[in-house]
Amino acid sequence: MTYPERQRSNLWFLLPIFFGIIGGIIAYFILRKDDPKKAKNCLYVGIALMIAGLVFNAIIASLIPEFGPGFRVNV
Repeated sequence: MTYPERQRSNLWFLLPIFFGIIGGIIAYFILRKDDPKKAKNCLYVGIALMIAGLVFNAIIASLIPEFGPGFRVNV
């Protein structure tokens, strides 16, 4: 079944920006029939922000001195 393609608002990109991969998946399923290109881009934004967040958290966690070997644990 072919659906007519219509333009959707760019505000849909806020969903993956604020909610990451979950927002990207939600936006994808809502937009996939009306604007498939924007739906895929929302999904890609959610994936990219998830990966960026994981990398950022890994860098920050490696810079905290309390998370070194043993981090003040008395056994």
